[in-house]
Amino acid sequence: GFHLSGTVTEPATATEPEMTYKVAISFDRCKITSVTCGCGNKDIFYCAHVVALSLYRIRKPDQVKLRLPISETLFQMNRDQLQKFVQYLITAHHTEVLPTAQKLADEILSSNSEINQVHGAPDPTAGASIDDENCWHLDEEQVREQVKLFLSQGGYYGSGKQLNSMFAKVREMLRMRDSNGARMLTLITEQFMADPRLSLWRQQGTGITEKCRQLWDELGALWVCVVLNPHCKLEEKSCWLRQLRKWGEMDVCPLEDGNYGNELPNITNALTQSSSHSQDSLARPRRTVFTRAIEGCDLHWQDSHLQRIISSDFYMSPSYQREGESLLFNSQGQPLWLEHVPTACARVDALRSHGYPREALRLTVAIINTLRLQQQRQLEIYKHQKKELLQRGATTITNLEGWVGHPLNPIGCLFLTLTEACRLEEENCLEISDAGDSKPPVYQHVPVVTSSQDSGESYLSLALEVALMGMGQQRVMPEGLYAQDKVCRNEEQIIARLQDLELDPVLVQTLRKQCILLLEGGPFSGLGEVIHRESVPMHTFAKYLFSALLPHDADLAYKLALRAMRLPVLETTAPSGDVTHPHHLVSVVPSRYPRWFTLGHLESQQCELASTMLTAAKGDMLRLRTVLEAIQKNIHSSSLIFKLAQDAFKIATPADSNSDTTLLNVALELGLQVMRMTLSTLNWRRREMVRWLVTCATEVGVRALVSILQSWYSLFTPTEATSIVAATVMSHNTILRLSLDYPQREELASCARTLALQCAMKDPQNCALSALTLCEKDHIAFETAYQIVIDAASTGMTYTQLFTIARYMEHRGYPLRAFKLASLAMTHLNLAYNQDTHPAINDVLWACALSHSLGKNELAAIIPLVVKSVHCATVLSDILRRCTMTAPGLAGIPGRRNSGKLMSTDKAPLRQLLDATISAYINTTHSRLTHISPRHYGEFIEFLSKARETFLLAQDGHIQFAQFIDNLKQIYKGKKKLMLLVRERFG
Repeated sequence: GFHLSGTVTEPATATEPEMTYKVAISFDRCKITSVTCGCGNKDIFYCAHVVALSLYRIRKPDQVKLRLPISETLFQMNRDQLQKFVQYLITAHHTEVLPTAQKLADEILSSNSEINQVHGAPDPTAGASIDDENCWHLDEEQVREQVKLFLSQGGYYGSGKQLNSMFAKVREMLRMRDSNGARMLTLITEQFMADPRLSLWRQQGTGITEKCRQLWDELGALWVCVVLNPHCKLEEKSCWLRQLRKWGEMDVCPLEDGNYGNELPNITNALTQSSSHSQDSLARPRRTVFTRAIEGCDLHWQDSHLQRIISSDFYMSPSYQREGESLLFNSQGQPLWLEHVPTACARVDALRSHGYPREALRLTVAIINTLRLQQQRQLEIYKHQKKELLQRGATTITNLEGWVGHPLNPIGCLFLTLTEACRLEEENCLEISDAGDSKPPVYQHVPVVTSSQDSGESYLSLALEVALMGMGQQRVMPEGLYAQDKVCRNEEQIIARLQDLELDPVLVQTLRKQCILLLEGGPFSGLGEVIHRESVPMHTFAKYLFSALLPHDADLAYKLALRAMRLPVLETTAPSGDVTHPHHLVSVVPSRYPRWFTLGHLESQQCELASTMLTAAKGDMLRLRTVLEAIQKNIHSSSLIFKLAQDAFKIATPADSNSDTTLLNVALELGLQVMRMTLSTLNWRRREMVRWLVTCATEVGVRALVSILQSWYSLFTPTEATSIVAATVMSHNTILRLSLDYPQREELASCARTLALQCAMKDPQNCALSALTLCEKDHIAFETAYQIVIDAASTGMTYTQLFTIARYMEHRGYPLRAFKLASLAMTHLNLAYNQDTHPAINDVLWACALSHSLGKNELAAIIPLVVKSVHCATVLSDILRRCTMTAPGLAGIPGRRNSGKLMSTDKAPLRQLLDATISAYINTTHSRLTHISPRHYGEFIEFLSKARETFLLAQDGHIQFAQFIDNLKQIYKGKKKLMLLVRERFG
């Protein structure tokens, strides 16, 4: 049949009643060509009711009544039967059908209507003619709507995931050889090109967002797949090419390297044969995400050698032809495919995607044999140049096109093709939950099918080998943030896949063999002895190799990881000169300093590699030494070395067992290096680093502490050395932690005191107090520290520092020394008339109280200093009041006699203070009156009342005050309201 109709019932649920839907499906040559369903569901996938009806027809064909096309049935009716049939039909559906029936009746009765020009009438139940296009039903409008919706959500709400599942749907269609695959991709691309954000990003010169970029990449890769379909028609291909060119020429079309031209374009074209031809970056054509697909339209599958490779497992060269050099076969007679590697891998991807898995495998094996041969030849080239290269220690040989991070993902493609052939399909592998917690795939060895009997190779070992070859390829860091980021991302994806492989003896053998080749590969391998200074670093890859090799061949694991620790771009300036190099490699102009946007990430990967080695080498002194040297030589960032030191410390001091001294010493040594690196540069984590170092040294033991105390000047600033290092070392906790005996305690204390005195000499302002504190228990050291303070007091110290030390001296029971320091502090101080809230006021009051308590002489000595430094009337009157309340000399200094009498303000030394206070009040009054506003009048009257109290302490004070007030009235008579208030209060 060509038309299937039925009724589908959906059973009732707790919330919904039972529903019945009418479904109609047209099909032609085993494909569903159109569907309608009463549920009105809009989606790119068929609704459940259409699926139910289709499955019913497939599973129970005999239950479905097969009828003739309706035109045949009508043909058998007479005039009356036809009349009856039409009237019943109209009655059954009169609301929907009547207008159409009336219109058709009018047209049939009109002799010159269009309907009457055509012979016969259409029959939807009769099927299509043999020449008609037949393809699966695809609701194009729905595809457009959904893509538009997902794009408008900008990668939020899982829309990126939805778009990726649409891409997966396209791949599935291609694999089923469903011609709608390309159609659906066209619809998706049209919506992508119409995304309004594209022009916005272009105007702003900002790159496309990360999530969106990855979607565009997948779009570009899918088009390469589509145009490389080995069995597509020429007219289809030319139609796609027109479309791709049209999109590529639009100025909003995203570029291949992820930028809108603000970065130089990426050098990703297949390399030219002549090495002298260095491509000028400006002359490079604009490459969009569609460029590779456009180039792919020029590729064909007609090559007879290629056809033989993909059509037979047993294609070999005749044995008599195996002597000389051949471009088609290796020395074992196995076919080679010498195409540009990413292009060849794109063919593999196309075969795989279009449902030709066997062919894809055969081509993959040919590509791997080619890569092996290339690796052998490169090893031979390097052997001839090795001596010269090692002497120079630099090379300009590099691959401009890396396979990892390449838009066509060649290595990922070969790896997938090979591992898919080895996958053990579990019974219930379809029941993966949406949460994405799918179990890692399980692989088994499947022998490679070739005519050379028992090569002993499996597709799984080839997968591992090609992944290692590709990751180890020495290649120059591409330009632009996006391309560089992609290198890191692709590398992580491949490693995640490699970690799914269980390393059995066969795979371990492959791993070891390839690692040895990579180490010996010279400038052609990223792990060779000499590499180009802008080579993509191998840290992430080496970390995987190290962990994988360690249980099987520790020496090889360390050799490889230590080799990979380098980061040459940070080491040296660019080398000059050149090495003669083969035609498939290009010499890069070595002068440009690269913009490595991902440098931070790369350095943290270098640190991870080092940390992995440190952990593994715990307890092995020799290995730890070499790892430590590698860290000190290659890592240039203090914060990363600090992280490594912390890592080593954590691993060395497990909570549940004893510390590992070998690793602790490494942690300490790294910590010391950090101290030296950050001593003269500003680092916001410096205090944390210093504290950590002391903790680490404490854990190592008393000798380590003595050592850092003795060499403090190369590690710490004087302030750090006294306030953090020595103070911590001398703390009660440290003594307990180390359970030291008396001689050890004394040795530490003596080192701390020496340090304290050296620091106080170097930076008395910041270290004097700490030095005194550290020297408290040793009389000679304490005296020396005090002398250093006195010497520095006149030149290098502020009144705050001196007052602080003076108070400390009083607290320690040295009141006379405290007085001396307070007097020195007073000489540095200057308090203006209006600074009545100055922070130093408390110090001044304390200094005067101290002098007063010592006796009349000390008070007499400090008052002239106070009068000279303090011009603030309220402060002076406060001091005066305090001095008159009690008798001086109450501190009771031994050997001194005190009269116990209160002091008079008429006699020295208080007379001088009283005069100064009155004079300060007079000056302050004039200063305040020059710019006083009415809202301050009340406050000013209170101020004058305070002044009167001070005036009255003098013998003729009331006369002086009266004259002062008269004076004010005279000078400021213009301020009538204020003077009225003055009269009211003071007469």
